[in-house]
Amino acid sequence: MAAFIRVTREELEEQRRRLLAESRLSYEELRDRAAVWTLSPEELDVWRTVRGIEYLLDG
Repeated sequence: MAAFIRVTREELEEQRRRLLAESRLSYEELRDRAAVWTLSPEELDVWRTVRGIEYLLDG
């Protein structure tokens, strides 16, 4: 049986904001560094999580 986690749009937006603040990089900086493969492993985790949140918000 699959497990589901329910979160509100506001909770996802807050998680995204918090991740970016903790990384001390803007969305644009993360995106640009991801494009040229210069993210640290921790930054890459943040980037993938932010992209996943965007997928959920756009869906």
